[in-house]
Amino acid sequence: MNEILLAIIQPVLLLLAAPLFSGVSRVLRAKMHTRRGPSVFQDYYDLIKLFKREDVRTRDSGAPFRIMPVLFLATVLLLAMGVPMITRFCPIPALGDFIVVVYLLALPRFFFALSSIDSSGSYPGVGGIRELLASSLIEPSMIIALFAVAIATGCSNIGDMGNALATLSFTSPIAMVVAAFAFCIACYMELGKLPYDVAEAEQELQEGPLAEYSGPSLAMIKLAMSLKQIIVISMVLAIFFPFGSAVDMAPASLALGLLAFLVKMSIVFTVCALIENTVVRVRFKLLSQHTWMVVGCSVLSLAFLVMGI
Repeated sequence: MNEILLAIIQPVLLLLAAPLFSGVSRVLRAKMHTRRGPSVFQDYYDLIKLFKREDVRTRDSGAPFRIMPVLFLATVLLLAMGVPMITRFCPIPALGDFIVVVYLLALPRFFFALSSIDSSGSYPGVGGIRELLASSLIEPSMIIALFAVAIATGCSNIGDMGNALATLSFTSPIAMVVAAFAFCIACYMELGKLPYDVAEAEQELQEGPLAEYSGPSLAMIKLAMSLKQIIVISMVLAIFFPFGSAVDMAPASLALGLLAFLVKMSIVFTVCALIENTVVRVRFKLLSQHTWMVVGCSVLSLAFLVMGI
């Protein structure tokens, strides 16, 4: 019963806090650029403004265009119910299997691209094709890396995988280090940050699929994108850095787990900001070269796993 309550509270709190996380990230990057930057609450102001505006759609748009914002937000909220954040176990184990999580992450991306084509605009269509290409490049490396971890730990549940790594109940430590490296790089690419993407590139192809959205639909998409970033980071923390997370449902353990989660998220956002401020954006075609390197590392982790090292 307590786990079900946690599964309900977790996505609600995450929904309320997601704009704050993205706002802090933007301010942190601005400070590193010696700029004042926007308020940490700027994303809240933007969302409120969008929810007050009229929801305008193109005349030729169909069902995929209309349902995508709701589907996107509903999917990430469903993921927030299953991915462990402040605990070492999944609130809903059925939603914590890494195969389920990866496919649920792919579902909104597919409809994201489909809605851009359905909008009947050439610019959004090109952006949608770009999203599908990025998905086909990034997701295989994530799946292969997690598959190696699942074999080494003997479980496919994210919470159980993290607990096995924390208690050293796994085989092939070198394989796990390589798999962790590959998965972290793939997740960084999934976040859409420099040098591969620009998170605020509204005028570029990355946000091309959003060109025809406005009002509440655009607000839901932007909120879902912020939630997705937190969930992707939470997966990395839950599997490879579960230290400090609560092992039971005691209030003291949950409080310490929440504190540890906030500290780890702060460290991750700081590291991402440092990377973004020390690199320049590369051409999109180089993404395929870098992802093949990550796929190679994931396959190498499987090879080390077979060799038992």
